Amino acid sequence: MTDARAERIAKLIEPLRVKPGSRVRLGKDFDPRYKAGLKKKDGVELLHTGVSLLAEYQERLAAQDTYGVLLCLQALDAGGKDGTIRHVMSGVNPQGVKVSSFKQPSVEELDHDYLWRYAARLPARGDIAIFNRSHYEEVLVVRVHPEVLDRQRLPEHVRGADIWDRRYRDINNWERYLTDNGFKVVKVFLNLSKEEQRTRFMKRLDLPEKNWKFSAADVRERRRWDDYQRAFSEMLSATSTPWAPWYVVPADRKWFARICTAAVLAHTLMDIDPRYPVVGEEARKDLRAARQELEAEAPEGAPTDPYAAVHPMPEAGGEQYRTGRSAKRKHSSAAARRTKKGMQT
Repeated sequence: MTDARAERIAKLIEPLRVKPGSRVRLGKDFDPRYKAGLKKKDGVELLHTGVSLLAEYQERLAAQDTYGVLLCLQALDAGGKDGTIRHVMSGVNPQGVKVSSFKQPSVEELDHDYLWRYAARLPARGDIAIFNRSHYEEVLVVRVHPEVLDRQRLPEHVRGADIWDRRYRDINNWERYLTDNGFKVVKVFLNLSKEEQRTRFMKRLDLPEKNWKFSAADVRERRRWDDYQRAFSEMLSATSTPWAPWYVVPADRKWFARICTAAVLAHTLMDIDPRYPVVGEEARKDLRAARQELEAEAPEGAPTDPYAAVHPMPEAGGEQYRTGRSAKRKHSSAAARRTKKGMQT
């Protein structure tokens, strides 16, 4: 990544990356109000830049059709996952993005292994998949609420004290498998402070149009705040790997969380550096034949290549560009002759 934009993005997100092998203490190591010295007024331009980069590289990703990208978003209630997805992905082609939200597992899902329902929604090559909550629920919610584990009907001998260490191992191996097969896994935890969560809950209660977003279960889960902080800390420590790192994004300021999430995803795509496919010689022959046929259909007085007539084409880059420039020059010369003749008449 030699692009200056890539260097700027890498610098922005580096403090947010969980170093593989490090021991995370969420409350001490990451500040939910961190903003990298930026001001909100700068956020509009930066988010626009991030969204533009995503649109550019998503098109390349789809054209190359070799890699897929999985973005996992985790957060506590009111952490801003939905808004982050809406803003960050606002400029991309929706045909190449699939968002999956994981709620309480169904009866069918409970009849399979715990990763089954997540594997079923992985991206295809050329696509981006976003997990709004993800397979990490299996070491977060399930850990805080052991009764959920009961519903998974595991054999008794695998339900020992080391079950979480084994799940960390399984998840790391699964993500390594995906990466080895060309599917990049990038993980973002939106780190919200307890007071900011309370503020957002109160807003949902105060505004009638926000009431639908609030549930009594939100307050019950808030009572387990410390349990979730420990679960998140252990999860981040055990599952941030070189092939699938975690980024702890400060979420108290929504505008900054959106900038950082866009930057993390853009960094992943730029690191892949997908390229447009190179057209082979046989295909070029077909393109030349198609060009000649379409140019022959040009109405009297119209440019043979309407696009090249109004868009400057590169000097190098293939015969299709040279032909386009020749057509443009030919059309320009003809137009000049017609103008001169009209002036002389």
